[in-house]
This record gives sequence, C-alpha cells and structure tokens, in this order.
Amino acid sequence: MNHDEWSATSWLAAGARPDGPGEPLNTPIVPASNFVHGGDFEYARDEGTPTWVALETLMARLEGGKALAFGSGMAAIASVFDQLAVGAHIVWPDDCYQGVAGIIAAGEAHGRWTAERLPVDATDSWVERSSDADLVWLESPSNPLLSIADLPAICAAPRKPGAILAVDNTVATPLNQRPLELGADVSITSATKYVGGHSDLLCGITVCREAALHEQLFRSRLLNGATPGNLEAFLATRGARTMALRLRAAEKSAQTLAERLEQHDGIDQVRYPGLKSHPQHELAKQLLGGFGTIVTFDIAGGAEPAEQMLKRLRLLTKATSFGAVETTIERRASIPGQEHLPPGLLRMSVGIEDVDDLWTDLERALA
Repeated sequence: MNHDEWSATSWLAAGARPDGPGEPLNTPIVPASNFVHGGDFEYARDEGTPTWVALETLMARLEGGKALAFGSGMAAIASVFDQLAVGAHIVWPDDCYQGVAGIIAAGEAHGRWTAERLPVDATDSWVERSSDADLVWLESPSNPLLSIADLPAICAAPRKPGAILAVDNTVATPLNQRPLELGADVSITSATKYVGGHSDLLCGITVCREAALHEQLFRSRLLNGATPGNLEAFLATRGARTMALRLRAAEKSAQTLAERLEQHDGIDQVRYPGLKSHPQHELAKQLLGGFGTIVTFDIAGGAEPAEQMLKRLRLLTKATSFGAVETTIERRASIPGQEHLPPGLLRMSVGIEDVDDLWTDLERALA
C-alpha cells in the first residue's frame, strides 16, 4: 500500500499489512527470540520481530518519520533522556506527566543535569530559553491542565547544535498533531493510551525526523532492554486500526460533556480546549485537528466533595490512564507527585459510551 496515497484514517485501517499471496491479512504474533540466519531478523532484541515492525511501520507513516516501539511509554521517554550528557540542561513545562517529572528529579539528585520549568503558554520564554537547552521537552496539550504550547513558534526558535526538541504527543495523538512537521526532533507517544485503546497493554513509540537520532534511540533500546512484548505490539497494532473512529466519537462526546459541565452549579472550572472559554481556544483551533477526549473540572468544595462524587458514579469508572474505550475518571491531586493540582480537580477521559448515559451518571453523582 502506498504510504502517501491515502489518508491517515485509511492507513490505520489498511496499512502495514502483509500483501503476498497466501499471507495472513494481519501480521501475527511471532513469539521468537532468535531466527535462522540469512533473513531480515536474527535476534529479537536487535532487529525486532515482524510483530514489532508492523506496529513501527504503522506509526512511522502517521507521524512522518522513523518509528521505534518500546516496552512502555516510560521506556520511550527514558530513551530520549538517555541521550543527555552529564551537565546537560533541560527546559520542561510546569504542567507535565509525572513520570517525566520523576526522571528529571532523579537525574538532578544524581548531579546528572540541571532543569528549569516554564509555563506551557509562556511562548516568549520558551523561545528564549531554547537557545541554552540541551533538551527542550514539551507536552501539548498538557496533562492534566490541558494548556496548549505554541509548537510552531517554539520549534522554530534557534537551538544549539546537538540539542533535542522532544514533544510528548500522547494527549494530542498523531491524528490531531504531527510535531515533526513543525520542527520537533522526536515525537513520543504512549501507545498504552489511544493507540492500544483498550486498557490491556503497555507500549511506547518514538518517531524521529532524522536517522541519526533514531539510531541513537535504537541503541538505547538495545542496551537497556526496553523492547516491547510481541503480544503487546500485536494488540497495539490491532487497537490502532480503530483509533480514528474511537477518537472522533469520544471527542464529540467530550465536547458535549464539557459544555454541560460548564453550566453546572457544582463545578468551579472546566478545562477543555474545545470550549470557547478555554484561554487558548483559538490557538488550539489553529494547531490541533481535534480537541481530544480529556476533560478536567474542579468540584466546588475541594477534595472531599470530589471523592464523594466519584463514589456515586455507576457508569464512569474510577481509574487512572486515558484514551481507552471506557470512560475513566480520577482525582489527580490524590496521585503521588500531583499534590500541587487543585484538590477538587477531576480528570475525565471520555470513552465511546452513549453520551447521554454518561451525562446522566455525572449529573446524578453531582447532585
């Protein structure tokens, strides 16, 4: 199948499949560690397996670069930080995945690097500080406050030779945002979330613009043993086939629920880039192909009313993570490392259930 002939939606459904006579329509799980010499594969940790390659081929086309699959989103993230020399300087956002915060804190504690945080929306500061950074780490929309970074402006800023500009694209997904086209060096996606989409796997993906960085990340995966499982890679590929349909359906419901929550007296604040009240709504319209499925909102009264509201839910599931078919919700300030967030903030990842059923459950729980 020609990589460039079809839309991303068609590529997800039909691309990266075997096409020889008599071959299976889907690349099967290949549970092999080593292969007979003379072919494309010899040892799985080196060349991978056909199951990994199918997933990497699928994701490479989506992002427009060279893809590598990892054992988890954190493994993919760690491979990028593995490129930094001792004494490196990192610029990263004030609202960011707590796993990244953990890696940065651990490196600072060991004297490996220094780091400074900037507000996601402080574009001028990002442009200025990028010139001194060895790693510019961005996440847009941010998690969980859903701030939008002006990626075109930040990616266009001068960087010193050898510096890496990385974008965690998990919340946006490659269907809504392609960081490499904007000038990023590497885009990282936790395939655990929207790609897999069914809360049944751990997997991470990096996609690099240049072959040199791709090879460096490959070497990190090789030496650190951060390889994906064959079952997980198979499930991620299968999940990706329906990602476009799941994402668009859930985004539509997220918009509806955000608008209804904004009118509820028991809510202090609703955050969703698709709302006109979002401070960066116009920027989100310019940069994103869709507004995503995450809605965060603050329960009036703080932590205790928020916890009581969660206990009254029947359809929504109190659970972490996001991007799956089921709607999940949790109070983020109860998570270690997230105590700085508003105590009543709930992060809701909207799934593909009937939107009126979801609203009925929310409305009853808020009563």
